[in-house]
Amino acid sequence: MRKFKAESQKLLDLMIHSVYTNKEIFLRELISNASDALDKRYYLSMSQENISLDGEELAIRITPNAAERTLTISDNGCGMSDKELESNLGVIAKSGSQDFKQVNVSENIDIIGQFGVGFYSAFMVAEQVTVISRPLQGEGAWQWQSNGAEGYTITPAEKEQVGTDIILKLREDTENDRYSEFLQEWRLAQLVKNYSDYIRYPIRMLRHKSRPKPRPENAGEDYAPEFETYTEEEILNSMAPLWKRNQNEVSAEEYADFYKNRFHDGNPPAKTIFSRAEGRVSYTALLFVPGRAPWDYYSRDFQKGLALYASGVLIQEKCADLLPDHFSFIRGVVDSEDVSLNLSREMLQQDHQMKKIAASLEKKIKSELLTMLKNQREDYESFFQEFGRQLKFGAYSDFGAHRDMLADLLLFWSGKEQKMLTLEEYAAAMPAEQKYIYYAAGDDVQRLAKLPASQLVLNKGMDVLLCSEDVDEFVLQMVGVYQEKEFKNVNSGDLELANAEEKEAAAALEEQNKDLLAAMEKALDGKVTKVTASTLLGDHAASLSAQGPVSLEMEKVLSKMPGAEQVKSQQVLELNANHPVFAALDRAWQDKDEDKLARYAALLYDQARLVEGLPLEDPQAFAALICQLMQ
Repeated sequence: MRKFKAESQKLLDLMIHSVYTNKEIFLRELISNASDALDKRYYLSMSQENISLDGEELAIRITPNAAERTLTISDNGCGMSDKELESNLGVIAKSGSQDFKQVNVSENIDIIGQFGVGFYSAFMVAEQVTVISRPLQGEGAWQWQSNGAEGYTITPAEKEQVGTDIILKLREDTENDRYSEFLQEWRLAQLVKNYSDYIRYPIRMLRHKSRPKPRPENAGEDYAPEFETYTEEEILNSMAPLWKRNQNEVSAEEYADFYKNRFHDGNPPAKTIFSRAEGRVSYTALLFVPGRAPWDYYSRDFQKGLALYASGVLIQEKCADLLPDHFSFIRGVVDSEDVSLNLSREMLQQDHQMKKIAASLEKKIKSELLTMLKNQREDYESFFQEFGRQLKFGAYSDFGAHRDMLADLLLFWSGKEQKMLTLEEYAAAMPAEQKYIYYAAGDDVQRLAKLPASQLVLNKGMDVLLCSEDVDEFVLQMVGVYQEKEFKNVNSGDLELANAEEKEAAAALEEQNKDLLAAMEKALDGKVTKVTASTLLGDHAASLSAQGPVSLEMEKVLSKMPGAEQVKSQQVLELNANHPVFAALDRAWQDKDEDKLARYAALLYDQARLVEGLPLEDPQAFAALICQLMQ
């Protein structure tokens, strides 16, 4: 019995119980090792004249034996001599594949193995592991055997063909672990499909199947078909990833079918994005913009991420580090030979390579979405209806760190054009004298278009962005400035639309009615900070606006947040001096009927709140006031 080197028992226990988080990973690791052995043999056959494949198919075979509780993974790769078995399997964390790459450093050799620990994942499911290997060069075969505890033995063995057989004697089932599942053909096929589908060599396995027996010639109408069992060798993996093929060789239907099957979506993708990079970091990415948002997309249960492959081997089903939150709706796969993995290959090292891939993908996704916006406007608007809210949250979150990245992708409803516009389209259509980008925020586009302030802007020949989502105003305030134009809420007081003559008339009106306005402000008892008069409200008797950083819509949104303190806007009640109601107010003031003036002020204030979509502070008092005035 030979002892493991490198603190054998402690390191082996660490690997079996800590390095790997999922027992089924062992099959991926052993298949990856077998693929490396095949790569080495293929490379040597191409580089050395005395080594030839002689037409032999390089392949991996899986053989379960339920009766003996063994699972065998075989390959006809380069094999190992007794010294190589001692070196590669007797020293934990010693990688023969890594050594091979270092010796042939000038060659571009794509080998999966890096750390030399994947083999030992077999002990998670096996009580004994036997390796029988015949090297490509040299004579005879050798057997390495261990129960993963004290050590291992190396003895001569019999094996006719070059290559390696790894025989796992599976552990007995327990209450918590069913090791027998790794002897079931369907389960093994499933694991190969999940983790090793794109290994470049065929992974073969004999499978038991059933078929109906031929119908006897004299069978009557009541004949019941009989079935027979037969075995057939099956290739479990597809070998050629779709993303590795030339784009010109893949049809849109093939991409759509891959998306629907891979990501379990019954709808075709809205857009397919292909990206390949070579240089400091190399990768191939096949990304998809879903046609519809998943049912759980805006819930806490949704998990973002791209499927990450390393040389065709699945490392993570959802690698969140590859996608920023604002593009979390993207689905797809990334395959790279350059990502730095930890020992188990289940987790990634946080390094510059991953950051470079993520940054490159972010730019590519934005570029493709902009192309979609310009060339497929209807498709983009459908996409924005599904995922625009996420783009808005992205522009607002992290203190606006991504606002420049996302601003050109945002759409808002135009009160003037009656369609969705980008900020760039709005800015391009602005009159030369327009100082601000005007918007109205609320919960209904039709109501927003009828607001007194919106009508004022529209009547001046300018446009208003009608923002009907609760996040919209926060986004625009975070963006702050677009093409040197500030955003301005139409309900933020002075919109700076009046000309010199109108400003002079407004000042005179304020001075003339200052006592009436002061009396109404007093009657409202702190509900508003100011009452003013205007001649620019059209047919509206009164309008409500807000001064300061908190708008009327912000007050409404913030008040709905759980645990949030009540945030109040500084409200201003603006009266239409050209409306008949203003004359009624003046008569009440001239008659010194303070009670009537107070009732009028309360009614106009509540009316203005309703027009703005704000709740009444006291609905019962409002109803009673209407009844009093009708008597």
